[in-house]
Amino acid sequence: MNFIDTHTHLFLEEFDNDIKQVIIRALNNNINRFILPNVNISTVEKMMRLVSKFPENCFPLIGIHPSSIKENYEKDMLVVENNLKKHKFYGIGEIGIDLYWDKTFLEYQKEAFIYQIKLAKKHNLPIVIHTRKAFNEVFKIIDQYNDNDLKGIFHCFGGNITQANKIIDYKGFKLGIGGVVTFKNTNLRKVLKKVDLQHIVLETDAPFLTPSPMRGQRNESAYILNIAKEIAEVKNISLNEVASITTTNAEEIFFAEKPI
Repeated sequence: MNFIDTHTHLFLEEFDNDIKQVIIRALNNNINRFILPNVNISTVEKMMRLVSKFPENCFPLIGIHPSSIKENYEKDMLVVENNLKKHKFYGIGEIGIDLYWDKTFLEYQKEAFIYQIKLAKKHNLPIVIHTRKAFNEVFKIIDQYNDNDLKGIFHCFGGNITQANKIIDYKGFKLGIGGVVTFKNTNLRKVLKKVDLQHIVLETDAPFLTPSPMRGQRNESAYILNIAKEIAEVKNISLNEVASITTTNAEEIFFAEKPI
C-alpha cells in the first residue's frame, strides 16, 4: 500500500526546522512520493534544494500561484521559462485564478494562466489548477485550451457535483481531494459519494488545510492517511483500494511518459 501526496509545499519555512522528520513520518505512513507545486519566483531555489536532498521522493512543478500575479507578471513568466530549460519538472503549477482575497489583478491572472497553460502544452506537462471563487473564469479558459494534450488536477476541489462532472468531462483532469473532506460541515463528502474513485487524487496542501482531528496544527504529508481513511469510509471501500486507485491516478498525471 503506497500513496502519493500530489500537492505539498514541503519547501516552505514552516518545515525549515524538521523537514527530515516530516518526510520520515510520511514514509512511515506509506506516503513515498511528494509532488511540490511552486508558489512564486522566490520559492524556486528553495524547492530545488529540497528536491536535491530527496530526489527519490520529491518531484517539483514550476509555475506562479495566482495570488502572486501582479502587473509585472511577464517577468515571472520568463523565470518559469528559464527554469524549464535548466531543470526537470513534472508539471506546471500551481497556476490558476484566485478571486477570494482580491479581484484587482483578475485580467493579469487570466493572462498568466493562459501563458502557463501554453507552456504546459509546449513542454508536454500536466497543470495543477488553483481556483478559488473562480470556477466560471477557470472553466472558460480550460474550455478554450483543452485538447488531448492537456491534463492535470483541479487542486483542493471543493465544488458541487455539477462542477465535479464538468471537470470529469475534460477526460484528462482529476479532482485533488485534501483535508477539507474531513471537516465537520463540508458538503464534499456528499459530492464524492457520486464521483468514481478513478477521478480522484489525494493531496495535503501542507502546511495548509490540516485535516481533522489535527486542525489548528501545521499540516504535513503524513496526514494523507487521514484523508484516505475518510474517503474509504465515504465510498465504503477498503483503504488498500483507495491507495491503489488514487496512486495509479496520480501516476497517470505526473509519471506517464508521452512522446513529444
